[in-house]
Formats: sequence, C-alpha cells, structure tokens
Amino acid sequence: MMSKIVDEVLSANAAYVSSFGSKGDLALPPARGFAILTCMDARLDPAKYAGLSEGDAHVIRNAGGRASDDAIRSLIISHKLLGTNEWFVIHHTNCGMELFCDEVMSELLDDNLATAALDMATLKWSNPQHGGGCSAGHFIKWHTIKNQEESVAQDVARIRSHPLVPKNIPIYGYIYDVKTGKLNEVPGASEIGRAA
Repeated sequence: MMSKIVDEVLSANAAYVSSFGSKGDLALPPARGFAILTCMDARLDPAKYAGLSEGDAHVIRNAGGRASDDAIRSLIISHKLLGTNEWFVIHHTNCGMELFCDEVMSELLDDNLATAALDMATLKWSNPQHGGGCSAGHFIKWHTIKNQEESVAQDVARIRSHPLVPKNIPIYGYIYDVKTGKLNEVPGASEIGRAA
C-alpha cells in the first residue's frame, strides 16, 4: 500500500513530465559553471535564492552544508569532469545542526532509533520510546555547528586546503537568513577561499 506522500510525489511528477519540454536536451555540465554546497534544510531552495533553473549549477546538500569527505568528493568531480570553476559554501541561520552535539546524537541513537523529540523550552532532545538502539552512532563525526560564521570559514578552509582542489577556484562563504531569504557573506571565509 502506497502512502499519501508517495501518491502526492507521483502526481506532481506526472504534472512535471507533461510540461518537461526540451529539458531532456540540457547538457551534462552545468551551464553557469558553478557549484553550491548547502544544507538539506527544507526551508532552503537554492533554485530560488540563487536564481537557478534546471541545468544551471550543481547543488550538493547535506545536514549543515558541511565540507564532509563526500561533499568534497562531489565538488572535485564537479570541477574535474564537469567544469565548475566557482564554488559557494552556504550555511543558514536557525540550523538544526546547532541544536545538538556528537555526544547527544550518539546517546539518542544508542537508546533508540526512532525519531527523537525536542523540547523547545529547554532545547533538549529525548526519545519518546526506549530500546532497540545501536552504538554505531558513537563512531560517526556528526559535523555539528556551534557558530555559523566559524563553521562556514572552517568548511571553506577545509575545501581550500584539500590537495585535489585547484587553487584557482574561488570559494565563497555565505549564510542564508531563513527569516529574510538574504544571502549574507562571511568575509573571512571568502578571503580564505580567494583564488590564487
């Protein structure tokens, strides 16, 4: 039995297919030659905040928009094989990655694998049910965030210092404001990411 969400997604896809037009002729490399590393937060729509259409740019998303090994792998492929020559690291205000630390996540998973609850008054996480957890979470680096400007600068620095990242690619650091939609530059991060 399919869920209501599956039905909604498939219905939306059918409507999209009916007006797909010439998008099947888009080239593989991104037409505007840049990539964005940003958060998976559902409130962020890179197509809207960066003025993108299908085929314009690569958008790499993960929890927090962090420069994890896999994100850097994607950026390197984006440049080496598909020609992007400018990169953006875009974090955002009010990010869920600011609401926990590695220890909290590991302990929650150790206790139970179901969705945890956040008490907004105390900003503390708890499991509504217990049992059936797994200790594997203790061995994962969750890349949580304490300060957005610092995390953007750290991620730009991590990308910039990677031996497979060409020094001539500029890497810009920004924070998206979820209350206004504005991209605010983190000047120190963009300076770190300046092309040589």
